[in-house]
Amino acid sequence: MTASAQDIPSPYGKAENQWASPPSGAWGSTAGIERGPRGEIWAIDRCGANSCDGSDKPAIIQLDMNTGKAIRSIGAGLFVFPHGLHVDRAGNVWVTDGGVSKDGAKGLQVIKLSPDGKVLMRLGTAGQRGNDESHFQSPSDVITARNGDIFVTDGHAPIANIVPPDLAMRVMKFSADGKFIKQWGGKAGAGRDQFNNPHALALDGRGRLYVADRGNNRTMIFDQDGKFIADWRQFGRPSGFYIAGDRLYAIDADSSEANHPGGWKKGVWIGSIREGRAEAFVPDDTAGEGVVVAPNGHMYGAVNVVPRGITRYQKK
Repeated sequence: MTASAQDIPSPYGKAENQWASPPSGAWGSTAGIERGPRGEIWAIDRCGANSCDGSDKPAIIQLDMNTGKAIRSIGAGLFVFPHGLHVDRAGNVWVTDGGVSKDGAKGLQVIKLSPDGKVLMRLGTAGQRGNDESHFQSPSDVITARNGDIFVTDGHAPIANIVPPDLAMRVMKFSADGKFIKQWGGKAGAGRDQFNNPHALALDGRGRLYVADRGNNRTMIFDQDGKFIADWRQFGRPSGFYIAGDRLYAIDADSSEANHPGGWKKGVWIGSIREGRAEAFVPDDTAGEGVVVAPNGHMYGAVNVVPRGITRYQKK
């Protein structure tokens, strides 16, 4: 599959930027949007800016999927650079925090919250960067398996004043109660056991783990013990995933001729995970880093650059 597959007709209408309304009135940068077990939609808002450090605004917003209005907001004062978002089968909200606060007291953790905002679990050591089993370097996403096991991608590409260069890139696995089990990856690279900016995670119905290896322009698939299964290049330069049944939605916020030559464009790829085939493409020059499809059939993207906020794509 090549970039020519982008000529496939889009099943969605034109992007509606800044569609939803956060409690603060203006969106900050956002990288995460997720659907809960009852169809509820949650999104990250970096406190009206690109960081929540020093802010008392809530960072996690539940949205009405039809109107875009905020239903509730949680997580005030907990995060520095909220990045990855996951809602588990019980409706609990998991958030990765990829930055460190100016006072060194917060950040670099994965935090599990109840739907009303109570902290239920923390992984990692607050404000301390490291690459052992009790520290993160810059956790980018989190997801939980059916048995409760927790998977975290760690090691974001450099971001000025937030994420330093030359971090190791890995996937970490923890038990349901937060005990470290194993990890794979290490020094950044393009091998089967290496990553370059592992940016997002997804699990399919067969329990296979999908890693958005953005810096290598590929989607990697593993079993839950880290055994390599596949390396897909047909879904662009992925920043985020959503899986529903046999359908994979991969949002590409980053492709350009400089980092992904061959005519690849920004937008959302849609295809079959059973056949590994891209079947549709939704072009969007302002595509975000998170994607989800709601029960109403519409698709939503979380946009981290101008125009920041939530984009709606209505089903045709």
